[in-house]
Parts: sequence; structure tokens; C-alpha cells
Amino acid sequence: MTLSNGTPALRTALPITGIDSHAHVFVHGLSLAAGRRYAPSYEATLDDYRAMLASLGLSHGVLVQPSFLGTDNGFLLSCLDAYPAQLRGIVVVDPARDIGQIDAWHARGVVGVRANLIGAASPDFGDPVWAAFLARMVELNWHLEVQIEAHRLPEIAPALLNSGVRIVIDHFGRFDPALGVGDPGFASLLSLGATRRVWVKVSGAYRVSPDRHDPDAALAVAARAWPELLREFGVERLVWGTDWPHTQFEDVQNARLTRDHLEAFVNQPDQLRAVLIDTPAALFQFV
Repeated sequence: MTLSNGTPALRTALPITGIDSHAHVFVHGLSLAAGRRYAPSYEATLDDYRAMLASLGLSHGVLVQPSFLGTDNGFLLSCLDAYPAQLRGIVVVDPARDIGQIDAWHARGVVGVRANLIGAASPDFGDPVWAAFLARMVELNWHLEVQIEAHRLPEIAPALLNSGVRIVIDHFGRFDPALGVGDPGFASLLSLGATRRVWVKVSGAYRVSPDRHDPDAALAVAARAWPELLREFGVERLVWGTDWPHTQFEDVQNARLTRDHLEAFVNQPDQLRAVLIDTPAALFQFV
């Protein structure tokens, strides 16, 4: 099968038992971004990641370029090359420099671009450089994955919606942990459900929990947010990820716990299948 512009569409020959839509891999010796906020002292290897997937009964995964590696996507691409049927990738880009790479990256399993804007200025997604990049992303059915504080969503949503690109919002929308689902930013996120152009990752609930040291608090946050997200987005726009290796939360989180929590707040079998298989399979071009 090919896309409307003639580009071959990605597919997988592996049976899909579950898709982890958000994880990071990295090893010692990689080039670190100059403006990084931190970098882990340990490794999260591809072999370890694949073993984790198998332990949870998951067949496929989506690797997201870590912010501390910046726009050097070489290691992520090498992982996609090693297991092209099992993995998809989300890269970080310099839109002016990297527009010529898009088609080659797509052929290697890249399906989107991440903008981690936590504590960073919002790009002008309407400027000509970004507009050209986003237009090519639209042609390839890629998405722009955004991690941003919920109250800042109105800064970026209009330009992205105008571009036609699919939008994926990380980690329950990163609402203020002190405000919970009462954060006006969470209401802004919910309002985007009607566009049918926005997906949300119901992952990393501990990143919006008022008590980072209490796994039960994270589950309670997810349980409160889930029904509201389900109402506004539907299971066709909700995906889940382990957020492995849980950077900066390694001491209190693990992949098994995140999977158990998912089945606690998504307790309808049809909804669980949609979030684990059907919706991410389409969004990340596994089918």
C-alpha cells in the first residue's frame, strides 16, 4: 500500500498483542544536547526495552527521542533499523535543516516529530519553515507530538490545527499537579477533542501527580482524568505508553506497575483493546 502522494506506507508483519506508545532508549557515549536540563547516568538499552515489552505481553513499541539527545536522532534510527517490524520512532528536528531527511526517515520507521516544550519557549509553528515541514508531515500521515504545560496549549493549538497535522499530546496533557483536572489548562485540552485531530497519551500519570513518591496517587490522578478524556476524545483518540524507563521517576515506577494501573482505570475490555492495539496501530502506522 502507498500513501496518496506515492510514498510507501509502513506496515508490520508481526501479530499485534499490544503497543507501548511512549518509551526512550539510550546508552553511554551518545552526544548530549547543549541545552539539556539533565541526562540519566544509566543506560536504557534496546535489548532491555524489548525484554520489558515481552514481559508485559506487548508486541510493538514506539521510541521517542529523549530531549537530552536533542536533534541527533542517530541512535534512535539505528534501533528502528534493527527491528523495523516491531518499532516506530518519533524524532526531534531542526525544521530548516532536516526537511530533506523526512522521506528517508519515514522509510526507516519514523512516524512523527516531538516538541518537548516544558520550560521552553513555544516555536512559531505558523512561520514558513515550520509550515513547509508540517505540510510534508501531513502528506506522510505523521503527527506532531507535544509535551507542554496544559495552560500553554492555546499558544500552539491554533497554528497546528491550521496546518492540518495530527497532534498528539503527551502525558495526560501535563496539567498542573496542584490543580489536577481542575486546571483550566485541562479544560483547554478537553476542548480539542471536538476537532478529531488531537490524540492524547494516557501515560506518565506520575508526572501530573501531586505526590511523585506515591504510586497510588498517580493512579488516582489517572482515574479522575480518564473518564473526562474518554468523553471528549473517545477511545479512537487515546493511546497508552509505559514511559519507560520513567526518567526522573525511576525510584518509584516500573513498567509492570504502569501496565497494572492502565488496567485499573481502563477496566472495559473493548476500551482496553482500543487503547493498547487498535488506536495506536493506526496512529503509528503499524497497520
